Amino acid sequence: MTLRKILAVCLIGVLAASCSSSKFLDDGQYLLQKVRVEADTKEIDPSQLSPYIRQQSNSKWFSLFKVPLGTYTLAGRDTTKWINRTLRNIGEEPVVYDSVMARLTCDDLRHALHNLGYMNADVTLQTKTRGHRLTAIYTLHPGIPYFIRSVKYDIQDDTIAKVLRLDEPKNQYLKEGMRFTVAELDQERKRITQLLTQSGYYRFHKDFIRFMADTTRGSRMVDLTMQLLPYRANSDAEETLHPRYTIRRVNFLSGDDGKLHLRRSVLRENTWLEEGKNYSSLHLQKTYNAFGRLSAVRYTSIKFNEIPDTTQLDCNVQISTNKPNTFSFQPEGTNTAGDLGAAVTATYENRNLFRGSETFSVQLRGAFEAITGLEGYQNQDYEEYNVEAKLSFPRFIAPVSKSYRRRSSASSELLVSYNLQNRPEFHRRLFNAAWRYRWTDASRNISYRADVIDLNYIHMPWISSTFKHDYLDSVSNRNAILRYNYEDLFIMKIGFSMAYQARNMAMRVNVETAGNLLNGASHLFGAEENDRGQYTLFNIAYAQYVKGDFDFTHLIRFDRHNQLALHAGFGIAYPYGNSRILPFEKRYFSGGANSVRGWSVRGLGPGSFKGNNGAIDFINQTGDMKVDLNAEYRTFLFWKFDGAVFIDAGNIWTLRNYPDQPGGQFRFNEFYKQIAVAYGLGLRLNFDYFILRFDMGMKAVNPAYETRKEHYPITNPRFSRDFSFHFAVGLPF
Repeated sequence: MTLRKILAVCLIGVLAASCSSSKFLDDGQYLLQKVRVEADTKEIDPSQLSPYIRQQSNSKWFSLFKVPLGTYTLAGRDTTKWINRTLRNIGEEPVVYDSVMARLTCDDLRHALHNLGYMNADVTLQTKTRGHRLTAIYTLHPGIPYFIRSVKYDIQDDTIAKVLRLDEPKNQYLKEGMRFTVAELDQERKRITQLLTQSGYYRFHKDFIRFMADTTRGSRMVDLTMQLLPYRANSDAEETLHPRYTIRRVNFLSGDDGKLHLRRSVLRENTWLEEGKNYSSLHLQKTYNAFGRLSAVRYTSIKFNEIPDTTQLDCNVQISTNKPNTFSFQPEGTNTAGDLGAAVTATYENRNLFRGSETFSVQLRGAFEAITGLEGYQNQDYEEYNVEAKLSFPRFIAPVSKSYRRRSSASSELLVSYNLQNRPEFHRRLFNAAWRYRWTDASRNISYRADVIDLNYIHMPWISSTFKHDYLDSVSNRNAILRYNYEDLFIMKIGFSMAYQARNMAMRVNVETAGNLLNGASHLFGAEENDRGQYTLFNIAYAQYVKGDFDFTHLIRFDRHNQLALHAGFGIAYPYGNSRILPFEKRYFSGGANSVRGWSVRGLGPGSFKGNNGAIDFINQTGDMKVDLNAEYRTFLFWKFDGAVFIDAGNIWTLRNYPDQPGGQFRFNEFYKQIAVAYGLGLRLNFDYFILRFDMGMKAVNPAYETRKEHYPITNPRFSRDFSFHFAVGLPF
């Protein structure tokens, strides 16, 4: 029996077991088979009220199969046997219909409709039974909604009235003609409370705001009056005007050994609460956020002391810091195309270098890999050594105003690294230096990064005579792309990226350009070109290109166990001026764990190009343009395991016609025929803080083919030819 048949038999067995769950039911009990929420009007979307359902039916894999229930049902009643306990632990207990929970659900749904402005709404419950199974149907009868006819404000405190200025229409949230809903009234209470607590009213809370609604019999219009109650310190105190507080003094206290480990200027710069100014809840939150961004700070506690018989506050900011010095050691195993190796990384970090929460880190990494299968080369091993030093400042280090530095929530980063690679074919050295800024706009969930300057110097001190003869110097095998990427190269780029993150959507945009400043200087000073028509810096040709990337992900949640992830990625880069070919590090590749998963990494494209030389295909199977389209249905399986089914599509192309990549150039009348398609299954081990991912992909449509069977492997699958397995950490998108 084949593996496919065994899996099919097991699945059928589990599904059949789920149908016999009645053995766990007592007389008069029913298994909750399905729950539906319906409405007798199109004005209400029933799915928006699904969170109010107190009892849901058993979960389904991919919204279709009740495998967890079937697994539980396979267990016997004798819990002393380990097999029964195991099946119950990994399965899901049958959900027995509870009439009390159903009645409470009706009450919750009715209350939710009232909050939406349907004051005469009702909810009915209908149950349908079949054997020991029950379907619960909640039908919403919202009726006609209520609307606001007029809004009045009863504010006896003149100072508060001046702060709110609700007599001006632009400052009014509630408008005539709006739907009358409890949610809108609560929003107005929160808004006014926020305005007042930001304006010195330290003791104000939303319970001081009361709404009175007046309706005419038979009318759906509401006359609304907002009343702001006088201040009372407690139930026995007299009514007074609301006190408005100012900050008398800001004190900084140590939460460690009595010593403040941050400079006084840093403490002041990150504290938004100012002496002599009104108390502000907004500035309080900004102070917490500012200190929370400092890597040296473990936690912050801010307390206020009221000065007796005054409206003044003393603000005490207590700072506890982390240990400044840390050291970490991380070993790892590697496997590159079957070549086994090992690597080790050691990292030293100081999180408070200049007593301003500056983070300084040094990372050392060494790697070794035993390379097999190479002929004509002396050394059969791969060695890599890397050192990286990084200094990060939790603020803008730039000629900008102090107020702007405080508002920006930015960090500045200086990075220098050196990488040494020794392979049997060549030796390579990479030097990198960069200065960049990062900042966020928390209110819009947007983060930014600006690479002010990023320098990369690639040096090839040695190339074996065998490699030079076979791929670089031989006229018959000469490859322009390969040769360009095995020469000394200098890259000076600038870039900007923006990322947006919301609950169900993520978007990323990145733009970078290189060589323009150097090219302008070369023309300005009349520099001479080399024998290839390129300008050089220190006798090294520099790269010139522009590159842009766009990434978009959208999640559609069906229930707490099932969701559909849709992803689209597009990238394009164009070499010009001093370059006719993109540097290898800037070229696109397709295939692998985060792309079209029916192909291995760098195994797809460009276009209809089919690699035929395994030694250099990692260079040839790169391009200047990339398209990725992915759809992945994710579901909870059991314990820490999640499952997925996916369909991927995409490819890469070159913008120029390179002779070594036939069929790889992008053409409008051909590219859609060169879209590769793959499908597959995924298994994920979800530990919340990280995810281990195993994806198994199969080719469906292959643009690099010689026969029709190779073109459409979905109808002619061959496991050895069309299957790819991927292991990765984290979700693909």
